[in-house]
Amino acid sequence: MAEQVGEMVTVEFAVGIGDGQFKASATVPAGQTNLTQILPVLQSLSSSFIEGVTAQLAESGQPVSCRAGCGACCRQMAPISIFEAEALSAWIRTLPEARQEQLASRFHQALVALGAAGIIDRMVEEDWQAETESARKLALDYLYARVPCPLLEEESCSIHPIRPLICREYLVTSPPEHCADPAHLQVVPVHLPLNFSRILKAIGKELEQDSRGWIPLVFLFAWMKSGARPGDAVAGTGPQVLYEFVKRMSEAVNRVRANDVAGGE
Repeated sequence: MAEQVGEMVTVEFAVGIGDGQFKASATVPAGQTNLTQILPVLQSLSSSFIEGVTAQLAESGQPVSCRAGCGACCRQMAPISIFEAEALSAWIRTLPEARQEQLASRFHQALVALGAAGIIDRMVEEDWQAETESARKLALDYLYARVPCPLLEEESCSIHPIRPLICREYLVTSPPEHCADPAHLQVVPVHLPLNFSRILKAIGKELEQDSRGWIPLVFLFAWMKSGARPGDAVAGTGPQVLYEFVKRMSEAVNRVRANDVAGGE
């Protein structure tokens, strides 16, 4: 159902998840837009979904322990979709020149540090999201290199309101200090029945065909030089673009359900 308000349209939808539903509404442009331009809408929907999950955990006595100032997870590799890379690139270009230069220096220093640790070549060659021992070891080696995200300041995210979806989804109920050494200390991540970040990356993979549809956040400044505009490939009216994302949400949920059924046989 869509209700038009001026040049914006409020769209309501529901996606069945497990025994329940994720019901939401989103206000999007009535006219032409693209997937990158409606990222703030997707970020808001993701936050709403995660808040529902974390509220249920709190009620069951398992509150999320993540807090501002706890930046351990900001030293792991953050895979962001090419649409988020485009949006962050556009945001960076709006900053004062001195701030842009400061960030460029931080990203360069991070790459140099990762290169010195022997991580860069492995990042290019390895499939980070594969369920393999080598991928898990690479993720740990990246974390133990202790290279902070270039956007981390005073152990807090300097772009928190517009942070990537993957950063919103990494939550734990275990003591925050355990996140710095997951190989030796117990870390209990929050299981999300739906990951918005994976949906964006899957759309990116469809567009690029032979790529993963995402980049490591630390590669952002290098990626910016390409001038790529992937959002334009998923364009239409606001409701049409949102529908493309919601459709893939439903498909992702159905795949999980099918896998669960198959696994139970």
